[in-house]
Amino acid sequence: MFENLSEKLSSVFNSLTRRGTLKETDIDQALNEVRTALLEADVALSVVKEFVALVREEAIGEKVIRSVSPGQMVVKIVHDKLVETLGTSGNNLNLSSNPPSAILMIGLQGSGKTTTSAKLGVRLTNREKKRVLMASLDVYRPAAQQQLATLGKQSNIKVLPSILGEQPIAIAKRAMMVSRQEGIDITILDTAGRLHIDSELMKEISEIKAITNPIETLLVADAMTGQDAVNIAHEFNEKISISGIILTRVDGDSRGGAALSMRSVTGAPIKFLGTGEKLDAIEAFQAERIAGSILGMGDIVGLVEKAAEVVDEEEAAKMTKKMLKGQFTLDDMGQQLAQIRKMGSLEGLLGMMPGTKKIKSQIASANLDDKLLTHQEAIILSMTKIERRNPRILNGSRRRRIASGSGTLVQDVNRVLKQFKQMSTMMKKAGKMGKHSYLQSNGIPSGVMPKMPPFGR
Repeated sequence: MFENLSEKLSSVFNSLTRRGTLKETDIDQALNEVRTALLEADVALSVVKEFVALVREEAIGEKVIRSVSPGQMVVKIVHDKLVETLGTSGNNLNLSSNPPSAILMIGLQGSGKTTTSAKLGVRLTNREKKRVLMASLDVYRPAAQQQLATLGKQSNIKVLPSILGEQPIAIAKRAMMVSRQEGIDITILDTAGRLHIDSELMKEISEIKAITNPIETLLVADAMTGQDAVNIAHEFNEKISISGIILTRVDGDSRGGAALSMRSVTGAPIKFLGTGEKLDAIEAFQAERIAGSILGMGDIVGLVEKAAEVVDEEEAAKMTKKMLKGQFTLDDMGQQLAQIRKMGSLEGLLGMMPGTKKIKSQIASANLDDKLLTHQEAIILSMTKIERRNPRILNGSRRRRIASGSGTLVQDVNRVLKQFKQMSTMMKKAGKMGKHSYLQSNGIPSGVMPKMPPFGR
């Protein structure tokens, strides 16, 4: 998301930061380009006007123009105003009420509401340790209830069994009754959608809301629809009063205008972003991180969170101890490759690192195919235990066998072994020097492990 906007803003600010001093005309010219970039990203006109006016008010002040690095000061002002526009309050789910509590999922047909209900159920179960019941109130769309039941099986989350002919209001009442009887914490009610907003839909949702008294009424909106999503959110909020928004398909929207417009137009906070099709592909919305990503500052917090999800802290400590003793093996390398794969695509991970947008063309030319990690892991798994512990015995015939067994070329096997040797040498050097002195001598902050050598073919 925001790929196009980020590229254009980076270009504007690169030219600003290269200048030693800034005149008012320089700032106005830059803000005209910012205005154009925001409009092209499908940000609402009213939001663009207000945003540019607020930035200009601060950017033309004496504090900026006379500062040591005025270009950087302007970038900071833009960052802060982006954070304000995206919204920093009310982004967390309200989970403080006594169970069972209902979360009402609403939205138009095709917005991804049912899948998002399951994603939210997975998140509440795994992260918040809540007992969750999901219930489909959609009796109109063919197989809607079956879809939620299937997602419940996939995610191991309880789903209210459907009863033929039962209507939405009755289903909602039964769901809350079952939740009370079975000690459920959160009941996710997946309501019916329509192709467009109509009075019947609004009446049904209002009645369900009155009966269940939900702690959250979340609108699921498709980011790919741009300003249509903003208009839909505005209308739902006026008629139903929503407590938050979940934007889906943000991974396919390179403009991002809907996210930038939502808070200002509706007053309702964005709570989550749907980032893919898998049931764990949902992220909490955090304005600071989004603003940093737009301006090419990366998302180190997000990167650390992804790592924390797949890396066992105790195992990581054991591996670090082994590495610093010079005991790094191909088994350890294989384990690291598997963990990196679980964190997501290489391109996505690199995109979360500061400064990578400036070298986008170099990254693209490196052909960082995610299959590369899979192939490297396959090469290591094709070795025997003895070979993984003692790679020096890997002669030509053994390498040919490994290449054949992993579906790769001998050159690929050689590259993995070369990469392992580089890492092994690095670890031995770190062990001899002492962890902290080695890291500091290489310009790496204490507590951060040395980088793995490049994965290029």
